[in-house]
Amino acid sequence: MRIFGVIFRMNRVLGVLAAAGLTVAGASGGVSAQEDGHAVAEPTHFPILKPREESWSFAGPFGTYQRAQLQRGLKVYKEVCSACHSMDLVAFRTLEDLGYSEAQVKALAAEYTVQDGPNADGDMFDRPGIPSDYFPSPFANSAAAAAANNGAAPPDFSLIAKARGVERGFPTFVFDIFTQYAENGPDYIYSLLTGYDEEPPAGMEIAEGTYYNPYFIAGKSLAMAPPLSDDQVTYDDGSPQTVDQYARDVTAFLMWAAEPHLEERKSTGFRVMVFLLLLGALVYLTKRKVWREVAH
Repeated sequence: MRIFGVIFRMNRVLGVLAAAGLTVAGASGGVSAQEDGHAVAEPTHFPILKPREESWSFAGPFGTYQRAQLQRGLKVYKEVCSACHSMDLVAFRTLEDLGYSEAQVKALAAEYTVQDGPNADGDMFDRPGIPSDYFPSPFANSAAAAAANNGAAPPDFSLIAKARGVERGFPTFVFDIFTQYAENGPDYIYSLLTGYDEEPPAGMEIAEGTYYNPYFIAGKSLAMAPPLSDDQVTYDDGSPQTVDQYARDVTAFLMWAAEPHLEERKSTGFRVMVFLLLLGALVYLTKRKVWREVAH
């Protein structure tokens, strides 16, 4: 009986704490801003808007990467994103999978300066990159990155297409099992890159030095300024030089960086499923033949 009494008192305490937490959340998350006599409730969930579901060539069980798109995405990354974001887990030599020759990969790697060493004197030194090197960070360390970006260190882009994503909730995720939807990361990145043109609701307060984006997963605004603009990057293949196209291309490239063996994985999975179906049929026919004369 004493045990039940202790449990009862603990439940009462937890109930009081929960009520207090809800009160605080309602007081802080439901604060309204006044503007022109109209009250606008601040959002209490993020992202404010769910990412738009886009059509990707690599989606579905038979999806593949488009090499031309990946090359354009690499160009956008080099000329725009690499000024702030690193890709520490992506080696230059893997760019041959994008359709580049060995000589082109060597030339691209040499455009970067990589720290190496120590040398015979025990000192670190800089040298041109080689294919076995990885994309270097534009900053010496995370503290320097944060200091140069309003206190927020830009994340590494190596796995961001798989690490970022928005939960779709019930019952949508049930349908995703049957449709094989697994592109929530790319959809989030694309929506974020193209979401800066959205205007905040009247009265919503945006912190100084940040930029409103309703697709941002961690708040109503972020420290990164709009990174893309029309005609910012010159394409050699005649593709549209628009924010939408840039966002699609760099998103596809980041998906490849996060999962470079996607095509091989899907191809292997298809062959395994065909093998299992054939094996199942053979086992069934064997069973019918072996046990046909046996009375049941």
